[in-house]
Amino acid sequence: MLAIDSGVLGSIKNESSITRYQSSEWAERGFCSKCGTSLFYYLKPADQYHFPVGLLEDELQFKFSHQIFIDEKPEYYSFSNETENMTGSEVFAHFESQQ
Repeated sequence: MLAIDSGVLGSIKNESSITRYQSSEWAERGFCSKCGTSLFYYLKPADQYHFPVGLLEDELQFKFSHQIFIDEKPEYYSFSNETENMTGSEVFAHFESQQ
């Protein structure tokens, strides 16, 4: 999933139509309670939301700056620009150190 972090977009203001699911000790996923669309991934220790790019308007311009779980990506998948990369182990270590 391509995602934008909340440093760019902000946070959730009205959750009346959102259902949260605790997917791990340190993260939650948010879904539309009416249609089931995935709306965000929330990292509790960092108080940071990640929103799927597909929810945003097409004319918005973003730079892909980093990739996580790079060790699990398909061989055919890559961005055209250079990015900061983290393996799954590095991602978990990063967020465990913030608790």
